[in-house]
Amino acid sequence: MSDSENDVKLKKIGVDLLYLPPIEFFVAIDGYDTLIIENQDHYQKQTYRNRASILMANKVGDLSIPVRGGNRKVFYKDILIDEDQNWKKLHLRGIQSAYGKAPFFEYVFPDLEAIISGHSDYLFELNLKLLTYCLKFLRVPVNLELTDVYKEKIEIKDIRGKIHPKTSFDRRNIYYPSEYMQLFGLDFVPNLSIIDLMFCEGPNARKIIASSNKKLLNNTR
Repeated sequence: MSDSENDVKLKKIGVDLLYLPPIEFFVAIDGYDTLIIENQDHYQKQTYRNRASILMANKVGDLSIPVRGGNRKVFYKDILIDEDQNWKKLHLRGIQSAYGKAPFFEYVFPDLEAIISGHSDYLFELNLKLLTYCLKFLRVPVNLELTDVYKEKIEIKDIRGKIHPKTSFDRRNIYYPSEYMQLFGLDFVPNLSIIDLMFCEGPNARKIIASSNKKLLNNTR
C-alpha cells in the first residue's frame, strides 16, 4: 500500500510536539483525525519545541522557553523547564503587548495565561496542554496518541522534523498562506505562531487554515 493510500485509510499523521506551533503545523494536520505525537526521541535544540514567533509592533519576536539538560542526549519527554528564569512573565507580557488590542484577545489570553502560569515541570507536558487548548479553540476534532517506542520510519504520513525554524516554509510545500488582518505593519507576515491567527481571527481561524492547505482544497474539488 502506498503512503497516500495509508493516509486515506488511517487518517493518521506523525508529528513533533511544538510550543504554540506555527500555522504551518495546523495546515499540515488538517484533514487527519489522529496525531501520533513523538515523545521517545532525543531533545533537539533550536527548534520550535521551545520557541514560538509572534508579531510585535516593530518586529517579529521569538518567545523561548529555557530548559535544563538540553545539551545532553535526553528524551524530549524528560526535558525540564528552567523555572529559575523569569520566562513566564516575559512570555505573557510579550503576548499581551503584541495582542492586547487584537479583536479576540479577551477570549484567548485568559486561557493561555492560565496554562502558561500553571504548574508544568516538563516542556513536553506544557506543550501538550497548549496544543490541546489550541485544537479545542480551533474546533479541530483530532485524537492525540503518544508513541510507545521510537521508530525512524512510520507507515503513515510523517512530518516529524520537517517543520523547523532553520528552513523556510515555502520549501516544504505544506503551507500556502491565506492572508488575514494582522495588527502591525503593511506587509502580511506568514507562519507565525498559531496564537497570532487565533487572536486576530477568532472562530474564523480554522477557515484560514483550511484555505492555506492547497493540497486539501485540490482534493475536494
